[in-house]
Amino acid sequence: MNQLNIFLNNLEHNYKVLRSHINNDTELIAVLKASAYGSEIVRISNHLESLGVNQIAVAYVDEGVYLRKQGVKIPILVFYPQEENFEKIIKYNLEPSLYSVKTLSKFKKIINLQKKIKYPVHIKYNTGLNRIGFKPEKVKWIHKEVQDDSIHLKSVYSHLASSESSKKNPLSIKQINLFLKIKEYHQNHFVKKTKFHLLNSSGVFNYPEYQFNAVRCGIALHGYANKLEWDKKLKPIAELTSTICQIHRIKKGSNVGYDNGWIATKDSSIATLPIGHADGIGRHFGKQSGYVSIKGKLVPIVGNICMDMLMIDITDIECKEGDIVSIFGKQNNASRFAKMGDTISYELLTSLGKRVKRVIHK
Repeated sequence: MNQLNIFLNNLEHNYKVLRSHINNDTELIAVLKASAYGSEIVRISNHLESLGVNQIAVAYVDEGVYLRKQGVKIPILVFYPQEENFEKIIKYNLEPSLYSVKTLSKFKKIINLQKKIKYPVHIKYNTGLNRIGFKPEKVKWIHKEVQDDSIHLKSVYSHLASSESSKKNPLSIKQINLFLKIKEYHQNHFVKKTKFHLLNSSGVFNYPEYQFNAVRCGIALHGYANKLEWDKKLKPIAELTSTICQIHRIKKGSNVGYDNGWIATKDSSIATLPIGHADGIGRHFGKQSGYVSIKGKLVPIVGNICMDMLMIDITDIECKEGDIVSIFGKQNNASRFAKMGDTISYELLTSLGKRVKRVIHK
């Protein structure tokens, strides 16, 4: 069986570490997009709420709707709402991030038709990531549009493109300075009080002086912060395991997997695991790029990874069919394993498929 073990005690540890790095009056917005980074979004959300989190964020509307249907009641910020889902946002009491003239105008039209008063929204500015957000020069237009009682401008925010880089990173400094100007304009010209936030997980460690009213933490809650010195303070909440379903003894010169992906240089023992790229372990981890852990020892993945299976070289390990194999976890965490496949922990965790059973441990 393939199993993602999720440890709530590690989640609590990470939350407390993050809280120790921010001011008591700074809100921590828990980012739980992509099913809480591939884990179990409802249980993660409920546990974080019990620890004191009073706002969560997701990427898209359907994620927020799912949480509402599962009984989650705390405010939910939706980062990238699409116009066709605006009415669904209102129906399920979600809070949209509005990022363009079109999205703000369209959402205002809908809430006015429904006679909503002071509906909470968030404004996203593009300060240099150039992905999504209002251009800073639109601040005066936004000021005009949010004056009536239909809108409650709950927060204004932006996103750093290189928050994990050196503190003297020119792009980060440029973005911070631009956001400070936006913040100043809002504070000087907007009558209604609003909150400001800029930092993500890496930013909490790298730029604590710019935490403002809130910070947005996602990957750090799951045990990763993009730098070894920061990662040491955190504990990964997830461990992916599989089991050996068959062992083959093969002769020198024998091939393993599709397209002769690996040729044995000596008589070898090969174990097959019932997990493959359909489960989120991509082909880029094959051909001895990736290593998994058995009984505390790392062994290579050999040959091309199949859709449903992968093979490992256990020649120098004493093990048997049915033994547990750690794909990533305590010894070989997701960040290290991801690096073996030339990717990042974010992609690895969020790629894990539905066939992988999620198991919660308190």
